[in-house]
Amino acid sequence: MKKRLVLFMSVIALLFVACATNGGISNLGGFRNMSLESENINLADINYSGTMAGESVLIERSFENAPPLISHSIEDMLPITKDNNTCLSCHDKAIAADVLATAVPATHYYDYRLNKDMGDTISEARFNCTQCHVPQSNAKPLVGNSFKPEFKNQELKNRSNLIDVMNEGVE
Repeated sequence: MKKRLVLFMSVIALLFVACATNGGISNLGGFRNMSLESENINLADINYSGTMAGESVLIERSFENAPPLISHSIEDMLPITKDNNTCLSCHDKAIAADVLATAVPATHYYDYRLNKDMGDTISEARFNCTQCHVPQSNAKPLVGNSFKPEFKNQELKNRSNLIDVMNEGVE
């Protein structure tokens, strides 16, 4: 018991010395201690695609079953809510083929919490499109990337088969 108490007190003393030497725990850097109006924040100048929906070019996926990038402007489509999702006016599976849009995949019509096919209704966990899908931008990579994706077949560069392979390797 005495050894544990000595060890505990040593750790506490070391923590106090470290905080005193480094200016305290709150001085670890980052934006948390800065005002949002600070003149010292320099955000990258990024331009998102200004192409309107229906005029854009489909962007190849980064890897198999990756959420596809949004290839058009979403400026007038926000906010996306459960009751107001403008994306579905083109990407709903019942409409997409007629307007030449990519249909929402089958995984979005399946509720994994309830283990239930939702038929023609989007799962409540999937209504917020921009949670996974992001607009394409001209941002320069901050770090180098040598990743080269390998697709099982070429069709998977532009579509998802996630519902078919969800349990691959599990069963």
